[in-house]
Amino acid sequence: KDLYLKGEYAKALPVFEAEYAAKPNDANINHWYGVCLFETGGDRVQAEKNLLFASQKRIQDSFYYLGQLYTGEFRFAEATEAFNKYESMLKKKDDDARARLEEKRKEMSRLNRVVSNTEDIQIIDSVVVDKTTFLSAYKLSHSSGRLDYFDKVFTSNKRVESTVYFNEKETKIYYAQPERNGSYNEKNLSATNFNLTGDLNYPYVMADGVTIYFSAKDYDSLGGYDLFVSRYNMNNDTYLAPERLNMPFNSLYNDYMMVVDEEKGIGWFASDRFQPEGKVCIYTFIPNKIVKIVESDDEKYMAGRARITSIKDTWLKGQNYSQLIALARKAPKEEVKVIRDFEFVINDGNTYYKLADFKDKTARDTYFRVVQMKSDLKSVSEKLDNLRSIYGKSSQEARRTMTTEIIDLEKKQDQLQRQIPPLEVQARNQEIQSLQ
Repeated sequence: KDLYLKGEYAKALPVFEAEYAAKPNDANINHWYGVCLFETGGDRVQAEKNLLFASQKRIQDSFYYLGQLYTGEFRFAEATEAFNKYESMLKKKDDDARARLEEKRKEMSRLNRVVSNTEDIQIIDSVVVDKTTFLSAYKLSHSSGRLDYFDKVFTSNKRVESTVYFNEKETKIYYAQPERNGSYNEKNLSATNFNLTGDLNYPYVMADGVTIYFSAKDYDSLGGYDLFVSRYNMNNDTYLAPERLNMPFNSLYNDYMMVVDEEKGIGWFASDRFQPEGKVCIYTFIPNKIVKIVESDDEKYMAGRARITSIKDTWLKGQNYSQLIALARKAPKEEVKVIRDFEFVINDGNTYYKLADFKDKTARDTYFRVVQMKSDLKSVSEKLDNLRSIYGKSSQEARRTMTTEIIDLEKKQDQLQRQIPPLEVQARNQEIQSLQ
């Protein structure tokens, strides 16, 4: 009991479990055992049984815990009744208890509103996998980009639990990482970009390059990680205020890695709701073009849809999802990546992509000079862009130095731009002669 009063419920639990086995009709033992089960996330069915027994013996706090237990199971009518009974038993001057009760009622009211806005989606499949390899369940088509683990893409001196998203052409990547100073060409994304307070992780960007899904641990999260969606505003290089996704995408647990594959017409998201440690469930669903809310006055049905107690409850009558499920589970064919160092058109029938394609040594040597000069031109152009971007923010003395450097670079840029085209023509003519 001393452990219980100190809030050390995990240590007290096995003692009360043994006492309950010996004295199953002891109201206090039932109460203490039920509270320990509830506080440690144990068997909720057993916890309810114990707390109900204690409430029948009028143990005051049992009603307080029953209210919380029913709230977590979205049984709001029963939760309201339990909280009302608890309040009726409080002493008039017990202000602390009334304040705690008011907080629990606010939580219940908020959760009730969230459940009533559960989105009506068709969840067609689910699979439980190891959390460490959960991306294996995401079978994206090539047009939807690629997902990978941070540790496989970047070198790190410690494990980073994060994912990396590559767009289709792999010209952009999005990822979460520990705080560090980014290089000049990185756009730093953090909680402050979205007016959130906690960790951000598991990004995915739609093919439009504007819509971004991610997970965050905000101060008012429903569970640990909640799923959000935001959109990039190209006019001022910022993101719009994110929207927290409705249930059943979000829950009282960790929900993350939302992906929508427009080519396949399906989506996936991960959740550790009702899963043992180290496991995660990947749900496959049909995305709605317009958000549609579940409409029902049946509290039990609404709770089931919000919690995803049965994916078949989300199915439309007479609908056969077998082909769509097979498509969702099918990995796209591996694309053979052709190594292309450049693209150089020789004639209507020949286009070269690497130096080894050249048949004539002289033509190859000439175009090698073109490749080197194009590399120099790129470097010069990047330096110019960087200097021009910081010129206006620099001191007068720094500007004088930069002006000289900019003029020199502009001359070099102009020279390279004039020299490259004739060399390309020369290489092309040399190669055509060897092909005749």
